Amino acid sequence: MLRLEARAQPSRGWAYASPLLALVLTVIIGVLLFLALGKDPVAGLRVFFWEPIKSGYALGELTVKATPLLLIALGLAVCFRSNVWNIGAEGQYIIGAIFAGGVALLADQGSSGAIVLPILLAGVLGGMVWAGLTAYLRDRFNANEILVSLMLVYVAVLVLNYLVAGPLKDPQGYNFPQSKTFELATRIPRLFEGSRVSIGIFLALGAVLVSWVFLFRTRAGFAQQVGGLAPAAARYAGFSSRRALWLALLVSGGMAGLAGALEVAGPIGQLTPYVPAGYGFAAIIVAFVGRLHPVGMVFSAILMSMFYIGGELAQSRLGLPKSLTGVFQGLLLFTLLACDTLVNYRLRLRAPKLSTAKEAV
Repeated sequence: MLRLEARAQPSRGWAYASPLLALVLTVIIGVLLFLALGKDPVAGLRVFFWEPIKSGYALGELTVKATPLLLIALGLAVCFRSNVWNIGAEGQYIIGAIFAGGVALLADQGSSGAIVLPILLAGVLGGMVWAGLTAYLRDRFNANEILVSLMLVYVAVLVLNYLVAGPLKDPQGYNFPQSKTFELATRIPRLFEGSRVSIGIFLALGAVLVSWVFLFRTRAGFAQQVGGLAPAAARYAGFSSRRALWLALLVSGGMAGLAGALEVAGPIGQLTPYVPAGYGFAAIIVAFVGRLHPVGMVFSAILMSMFYIGGELAQSRLGLPKSLTGVFQGLLLFTLLACDTLVNYRLRLRAPKLSTAKEAV
């Protein structure tokens, strides 16, 4: 029988190479999957890894997808490094979009572009409020933040569906469950004519820098990480676990809410039941593939956005189901977990247990 034996000194080189090896394994399994489905594997790999980067417009769409993934992943990294398991970023993303959409709906034709700032701040506030519910229940009743944050995702979806089918429904929308289209002044400013790339990319890159400084150059960031790695040592050093919990969840919720605001006031332009895009769950994979490091998550966010775009193209061009996007995301996560396990553990053969004479009797 096989057993796992902890390595005395895991290789740092393999630890950094693990995401790349996981990507290679994902590609290999993807080729086998395309063959099993009777599709040309070269054409399948092309829609996932070449089409999203082959032109300026394609790169712009890649950026549009990567921006919310990166923002949410940065917030989740703060949580995970603090040993706070926020699995409900998708719900915080949705509530952030609702808050931002509510402010956007207050605008009229005479509103100026300055309303964009209150829209973004409303999104941040919405995400923080929703994450604050998880923080309060964990702090006050010691509720499991994994279950609470995950269940609140479904509550957020129900809130969105209620609003777009009721109080916020467009009376001129032919009975479709959606709000009216936001005024032009509320739209997130775009960088190029004919492209959907907005100033959100600068906010995301700025958040990368701020996250790096916070985690690795400030006492507060050090306290968060010590609390995650060694809670007893953190208490001995005088670091508050309660403060770390609230800070991690509020930062994570605020980042997810900002991503929701950028989406609803950017590419979407209104509140619809299709605001949930799975970014909050995909960002968990982005965070771990990026090794919970701000710079690493930039590259993993780009990779994950390629999977999103590739899945859409595979559906329209190859006749494959849309769920193929989730398949590739799941493959990447599981291969990464397998590689990480083998980096830290080695497989050993377990010697068969010999029965003693007494047991034989």
